[in-house]
Formats: sequence, C-alpha cells, structure tokens
Amino acid sequence: MFSLLSLVFRYIFIALIYLFMIGIIRLIYLDIRNIRELGDETGTYLKLINMRESVPFKIKDEYFINREITMGRDSSNDIVLRDPYTSKRHCRIFLKDGEYHIEDINSSNGTYVNNNRITGISRIYHGDRVKVGQIEFLFVKNT
Repeated sequence: MFSLLSLVFRYIFIALIYLFMIGIIRLIYLDIRNIRELGDETGTYLKLINMRESVPFKIKDEYFINREITMGRDSSNDIVLRDPYTSKRHCRIFLKDGEYHIEDINSSNGTYVNNNRITGISRIYHGDRVKVGQIEFLFVKNT
C-alpha cells in the first residue's frame, strides 16, 4: 500500500514540475513578444502630456515608434484613441530617410503640431507637441 501511494505522489510531483516549467516557458515567450512589440525603448516614442485620469478611456503613458504608427478611433490603428474628436483613421507617424514625419489622414478636426494645424505631410522634431483630438503627446527622439 505504501509503495503504491509513493508511486502516485511521485507521478504527481513530476507532473507539477512539468506544469511549472511550461508556465515559466510561457512567461518567457510572452515577455519576448512584448519586447518585440514595444520596439527599442531607447529610441523614439510619444509621451502622453494630458493627465491620464482626465481621459475617459484607456490610454498608455508612452507609445514607442518603430517605422510607422497610425492613430485614430478604429481598433485597426496602432494607437487607438476613443476620443470623440478623433477620426477613425486620424494620422500616421512614419520614418522616411532617417527623419520622422507626421501625416494627417483627412481627419475632421485636424492634427496639430505645436498648436499649428498640419496639412499633408510635415516633419516632426524632438520636443514637438502632437495633438490628436483632445489628446496631446510629446514627440521624443533619443539619439
């Protein structure tokens, strides 16, 4: 009887070790995937200027930019802003010839850089303020 009970506990212990290892591997995978999605954290990003508590929807403090991002209300955008003053596809920020540019995608209320409404494509620089609807970001480019 004791040997049977010992055998059962041995298999349960081995199963728990395997479950623990699978959990660790899963966490490593999710962490690596998250790092790839963020991009280079020492690179270029948008920093939220608004108080996050004053925004009635979920928003992050920082959005990292790799090559190109789009912003708008639609869930297909890289940065989803549930702001009623933001168009479904409001604007995009992209890298061209080593410099970052912003393009208003025919939004209703416009895209603003340093309180100036942009039309078409405009270059953006480190420290520029980008306003989309009621949300304002600071463009940060670390070199």
